[in-house]
Amino acid sequence: MNVPEAPKPKEIITNQAVATDILADDAAADANYTESDVFAWANNLVQFKDELKFDLFLFNKNFVVYKTQRSPVLDKQMEPIFTDGLMEYVLEGADMGLIVRGFEDAEAEKNVLQRTRTKNVKQAQELLNFVKTQESAMELFNEETHDIKRIKGVVARVKHPELKQSFYIIKALPQSQIIKGNTGWMMRDGKMVPFDAEAALRVPTDNQLLVLDQDMYVFSQPKLKALFGYDAKEQSIADSMVREIESAYRLSFAEGLTLQSLVKDNKPAIKKLQNSTPGLVKQEELLEQSDDLGTGLMSDDSGAIIILDEKDMMKFINHMNDDYVESPVTGLRYEIKSKKILKVNEEDELLAGI
Repeated sequence: MNVPEAPKPKEIITNQAVATDILADDAAADANYTESDVFAWANNLVQFKDELKFDLFLFNKNFVVYKTQRSPVLDKQMEPIFTDGLMEYVLEGADMGLIVRGFEDAEAEKNVLQRTRTKNVKQAQELLNFVKTQESAMELFNEETHDIKRIKGVVARVKHPELKQSFYIIKALPQSQIIKGNTGWMMRDGKMVPFDAEAALRVPTDNQLLVLDQDMYVFSQPKLKALFGYDAKEQSIADSMVREIESAYRLSFAEGLTLQSLVKDNKPAIKKLQNSTPGLVKQEELLEQSDDLGTGLMSDDSGAIIILDEKDMMKFINHMNDDYVESPVTGLRYEIKSKKILKVNEEDELLAGI
């Protein structure tokens, strides 16, 4: 008797597999990158502005993304809330000499629209990659399960059959614009009554972030930092400091790692690098202090400092900044979080008081 084969189990899609696919897609997109044209986008969109289709996604403080459903009654509000202000700004700006400038090149100023590669804003790129590739795996947002008070922002995916590809608009959702049913009141027939819905939110109408192809247009620099923690000035200082460190020290990294990749979007590291002076502590002194204090930094056969992970990087930066100290009184060892160098007269005053 022939026994039928058991059905093969469905292939499990792991986070690692998804990440690999996304990285491969990003590498291919990066190789084919060309700057987008926001002026052409706005001009082209005028003819379709009343026929655009909007899909909304909410994301929380941990960047978990949710699908949403909405009543068709709200469709007429999508255009005024999400696209009208952006189009008006760009089209009117074109007549006033508006120019586009790299976000990392200068601070915001009048009549300048800042643009950066979306890949520079790591959390935004991961968020959009998830929307593009994992929509079917997303949960539908439900207030009882997910709590609207934890929602940080909204992504609008905008498309039209005549557009080559979708574009994305990202906005922050301030807590002040969110009302939960058990805390809200409303006016009805001239008197205050309890708010009778699970929750309500008001999506801001100001211009914030627009993503065209691989570019992000930054209409509000504070919103970019509030949503994704990206500060071009801080990152630029960190990038410059990385180059100085690589000139002053010989470092050996685990495969696939660089100092640049470890520092990128690492707020504690960037903060420390802003006040660093590479080379003040010499390589040999750094390794000797690490050995004395037992912090665990090692060197390879050529004398290069081995950096295996983020922890090693932070130890290296702390030693470079002379941020480890052993108390001559107690013998306890400390990591200094902040320090102030004593001036000569302050030292004299301290000695005089002994």
